[in-house]
Amino acid sequence: MSILESLRKIVQEANSAKNFDEVLNVIVHQVKNTMDTSVCSVYLYNKKDDNYVLMASDGLNPDAVGSVCLPSGKGLVGLVASRAEPINLEEASVHPRFAFFPETDEQLFHSFLGSPIIHQRVVLGVLVVQDKQTRRYDESEESFLVTIAAQLSGVIAHANATGELNRTLNPQDTPTNERIYSGVASAPGIAIGTVIAMHSHTALQATPSRQAIDVDTELILFRKAMSLVKSDMRALDKSMVGILSDQERALFDAYVCMLDDQALGGEVIVLINEDGLSAQSAWTQVILSHINMFKSMTDSYLRERASDLEDLGRRVLSYLQETETKRTVFPDNIVLVGEDLSAASFASVPLEKIVAIASVKGSRNSHLAILGRAIGIPTVMGAIDLPWGNLDGEEVIVDGHNGHVIVYPNTSLRKTYESQVLEEKLLAADLEKFLDQPCETSDGHKVSLWVNTGLRIDSMLSLDRGAEGVGLYRSEIPFLMLDRFPSEEEQRKSYREQLEMFSPRPVTMRTLDIGGDKDLSYFPIEEENPFLGWRGIRVCLDHPEIFLVQLRAMMKASLGLNNLSILLPMIASMTELDSALVLINQVYNELTQEEGYEIQRPHVGIMIEVPAAVYQIHEFARKVDFLSVGTNDLTQYLLAVDRNNSRVADLYDFCHPAVLRALRVIASGAKDECTPISVCGEMAGDPIGAILLMAAGFSVLSMSATSLLKVKAMLRQVSLVEAKQLLEDVSLMPDAQSVRNYVEQALNKAEVSGLFSR
Repeated sequence: MSILESLRKIVQEANSAKNFDEVLNVIVHQVKNTMDTSVCSVYLYNKKDDNYVLMASDGLNPDAVGSVCLPSGKGLVGLVASRAEPINLEEASVHPRFAFFPETDEQLFHSFLGSPIIHQRVVLGVLVVQDKQTRRYDESEESFLVTIAAQLSGVIAHANATGELNRTLNPQDTPTNERIYSGVASAPGIAIGTVIAMHSHTALQATPSRQAIDVDTELILFRKAMSLVKSDMRALDKSMVGILSDQERALFDAYVCMLDDQALGGEVIVLINEDGLSAQSAWTQVILSHINMFKSMTDSYLRERASDLEDLGRRVLSYLQETETKRTVFPDNIVLVGEDLSAASFASVPLEKIVAIASVKGSRNSHLAILGRAIGIPTVMGAIDLPWGNLDGEEVIVDGHNGHVIVYPNTSLRKTYESQVLEEKLLAADLEKFLDQPCETSDGHKVSLWVNTGLRIDSMLSLDRGAEGVGLYRSEIPFLMLDRFPSEEEQRKSYREQLEMFSPRPVTMRTLDIGGDKDLSYFPIEEENPFLGWRGIRVCLDHPEIFLVQLRAMMKASLGLNNLSILLPMIASMTELDSALVLINQVYNELTQEEGYEIQRPHVGIMIEVPAAVYQIHEFARKVDFLSVGTNDLTQYLLAVDRNNSRVADLYDFCHPAVLRALRVIASGAKDECTPISVCGEMAGDPIGAILLMAAGFSVLSMSATSLLKVKAMLRQVSLVEAKQLLEDVSLMPDAQSVRNYVEQALNKAEVSGLFSR
């Protein structure tokens, strides 16, 4: 068996293991056999006692497992961990760091190869192989062990997040159900509420575990789904006559047989009847179990049948989701939880009842996180270990300041968070005093605060918070909420409502910005690298039939109000801008000259959000009526950090010195061409970001409504002179954290001490 085949088999068996202990035992047994060595062992770091504990072994004395502990930094295991690199020894006993533990019986072994188990720069343990022969493991063996250790790191990290690692290392500790899952702090605030788990359509792995409300109803739904899929299979079989051979068509008969009560169907019925699971949960549990079984098989033909099972599983699940009884009663305080939540998730849940959001995937600048900040809902993204499918109906705490989701909190912790919720309410009430005060610095410099909107609720909140205009209306929101493209009239009504609501204040409407992390279910864009692909203006120019309808709706909505500005996203070249302007002029001429509408031509601007636009700032500024900086994407592209990837979330920060320098170039270029410029990215709503932007020369900042008073309070506490000096001081600093620390220390005033949470 090849090394690659061995690796695949080990990973499959580990994935099929029932618990953490079984995973470790699978690893040591399979690695020992694959490498044809005498021993394979796993040592895990116990933070509580600062030592490495032998937690699994095939070859050492079984009685030593769980009892042998190596102090941190001691022995060869400690050396591997401290160096964070493999150590390969022909004769371990002669090494000065060798430590002998007679209870392991390792006096029988000579050679030693150890690889650190590392997750996100933290050493979690050491994977070791030993042999009775005096030999040096070759390069392929060393590479294999390193690869296995890398695979094992994710399993251990997950066990650490769920508390299983601590229970394994410290079984004497008092057991507790409380779990704290870490993610990315994406929208500030704290909320306590009841989970509603949102599943992804026909995604087997993303189906939440739910109990049946009525077992008889679930059985009826399941049998109906079985019948429909069987009918589909028989129809498909008939359509393939003459196209596929009888042998190839036999697969459809096999599908039908699998669904019988004597096969998969029977297993599901047992789970519904005896365990009280919903039809979806029971079907998913059974089908995934069989898929994992097939994937772990040695025979390649049988392994490939796993994909057939997965296809069958999705077909049945699709019908179950269609026939599922829709939820009609919702708790008052909803925490929306899912694997990969999007804006469309709001459509099936009363928005006014949502108090928090937690998503397994995504980052602080995912579109959903931006919406969370816009409407003031605490949000945690990228909580990769969160067992979201098992939390439906459970009470959880979402800490949007620190990026934590707390499940089954104890009484003491719950009271602590309840007091913090009260403190936040008091701070919000205290900020109300700034509502009617102008946004100007202590030395009289005026800054205009605008808002980013998209949902009706955050538009209403914006007006209550004294917004002076709309710097970004996300026109894709109506598109995301439907299962088809909205008509021209549907769009016109939506845009008209927004323009009337803010009239006579200016409203800047961004044209359809899909792609990247904003995907339409009815117009999917499947790309390996979506942020560098088909998105924003690129989609609109390739589909003028969509773009022109939207432009018509926007201009017709502005009739008699004349407060519309049109903003073009993702512009990277003059060719794109010229092409868009041709279409804008075409629509304006059609409406005014051919159809008789008395419409004032809207101002047209572009978003500066790709590096190419930064270096053509003068050319762009001369061509448009205004510029608007999208700091979210600009930061992403300048730092080469996918803002939706939780693994690199810590690298994404608009306070990075390179971003600050780019912003100064942009502001200077716009000033040279006398072109109005604003910022509509999330940086504008961050108190530190707002100060640095003002210092760079931006006098119009657009942000979520919930940030308006915080930013106003901060700007009123500083002078423009002070802000400019801060920007000069931090521009040459080495990293974003240094910038943040410096600004916070410089502005350490009692009046603004509670405004720094991100």
